Amino acid sequence: LAEAEKVLQKRVNQFHMENGVTLQGADDIWIDTHSEIESDVTIESGVRIQRSKIGKNSMIQAHSRIKSSTLHAEVKIKQGSVLEESEVGEKTTVGPYAHLRPGSVIGAEVKVGNFVEIKKSIFKDGAKASHLSYIGDAEIGRNVNLGCGFITCNYDGVNKNKTVIEDDVFVGSDSQMIAPVTLGAGSYVASGSTVTKNVPPESLVISRG
Repeated sequence: LAEAEKVLQKRVNQFHMENGVTLQGADDIWIDTHSEIESDVTIESGVRIQRSKIGKNSMIQAHSRIKSSTLHAEVKIKQGSVLEESEVGEKTTVGPYAHLRPGSVIGAEVKVGNFVEIKKSIFKDGAKASHLSYIGDAEIGRNVNLGCGFITCNYDGVNKNKTVIEDDVFVGSDSQMIAPVTLGAGSYVASGSTVTKNVPPESLVISRG
């Protein structure tokens, strides 16, 4: 069975290379027969792709795993990232070592950075979460910046609750949102704040011990 798998893998990879996909270290790349990959995509060694669609001019770096997901054009998946049942918009960067869990919908020109985990959340165009964050059951507006160490506290021990961050919000590092909570558009959350109630638009939030 292992030998048969190698033969099939080689045939699948050859098909994609003949259609304009660059496979760097093709012997170590595993793509199933249900996946669709457009031309001018580059895939590095150690990548696994299952039941997914990859758009033109995208880049998938080494040892990433993509399952049941859709990547639009010019997406860059950096090393060691995992995507499951998610969608990634054009010109978005994910990783390195990021995790998109099922139900994540990421817009265009978004940055999901190092060790960021997103679960069942929407990131609208231009939003950024660059470092060490957990975002679960949330809706993140356009051009929102989430600082390092940002966390949505979405589970109260019984129910999962939603966080809404409207457009153009800046959230400082090491901040937490105790869901359910909404941050109004254009607000600024100071570093180290814990937000426990809704915030009106254009507000400054400071909560420190």
